[in-house]
Amino acid sequence: MPAVVELRVDFDARYLRLLTKRCRDAKQSRRLLSIAAVYDGMNRSEAARIGGMDRQVLCDWVHRFNAAGPDGLVDRKAPGARRRLNEEQMNELEAIVAAGPDTAATGLVRWRCRDLQELIEERFGVVYKERAVAYLLRKLGFSRISGRPQHPKQDERVIKAFKKTLPTRLQRT
Repeated sequence: MPAVVELRVDFDARYLRLLTKRCRDAKQSRRLLSIAAVYDGMNRSEAARIGGMDRQVLCDWVHRFNAAGPDGLVDRKAPGARRRLNEEQMNELEAIVAAGPDTAATGLVRWRCRDLQELIEERFGVVYKERAVAYLLRKLGFSRISGRPQHPKQDERVIKAFKKTLPTRLQRT
């Protein structure tokens, strides 16, 4: 016979159903309803079926409920992979991107993710995909916005003459 998992004594089925009505997270609501059914004396299999889960999964959620209360029934965000560049390297990369490429040495006019990918691999020995370099740049506060291109033979006087300007203040008559 499976071991019985005790529930917290500071909650009851009625209060959990009341919390379910106010809850905006559907998954948390289902878990609260399943645990409320256990408080009512329903067996684990039937209570798990209410929440659309397996008996063992319900048992795991009961452990989280006992540890953290109703807030423990919310899905936690996964931490994700650890960044491969340390803070010192990230600061150096930020300085490199902010300074822009050395046109004479590299022949580049602006940084592309592909160029930065190669630079990171050469300088730090860390291999990133282009998309990951874009995430790094976003993390550093850079965006993909570039300046408006200008034709090399553009004449500033012609542009000023072409602009339509309004008087600084319209006169009322």
